[in-house]
Amino acid sequence: MSDTPAQDRPNSGEIEKVRELIKDETIAMVTTVTSDGTLVSRPMGVQAVDFDGDLWFFAAADSSLAADARQEPAANAAFSGSSSWVSVAGQVTLVRDRDKLRDLWNAVADAWFPDGPDDPNVALVRLRATSAEYWDSPGGRVATLFRLVATKITGKPYEGGQNETVQL
Repeated sequence: MSDTPAQDRPNSGEIEKVRELIKDETIAMVTTVTSDGTLVSRPMGVQAVDFDGDLWFFAAADSSLAADARQEPAANAAFSGSSSWVSVAGQVTLVRDRDKLRDLWNAVADAWFPDGPDDPNVALVRLRATSAEYWDSPGGRVATLFRLVATKITGKPYEGGQNETVQL
């Protein structure tokens, strides 16, 4: 993925759809690969940045997440909203850019890292998305439940929601 702004990329419509689906989500389950090949998922706070193909997280530089990022960059971030589910696949890197870190710093980061953004153990983890799959169910879970009940009554297959995989 390039550093080209999202609106200038050929796939900007797909990025916009993913952005819309995850815009209110604050936590993602981030899955990385350990040195022995095991998949590990952990809840991580998504930094409040409009999705442009990158997701940003604070992490301790000496954490298992940082170690995984240095060893094997393949990663995934999964989101579960009230009416949608999104899985973002890509590559993670550990970023030690103090200006970017200060730019993203917030009260939640301060709670995890009380020594502030200049703490030498604070780092950013960037997940640069290569693809995303989403399931969007208009009307939310209640509407989905009603549609599922209706399929049982009518005998017709469930046709609610939209499922797409997009390359970013």
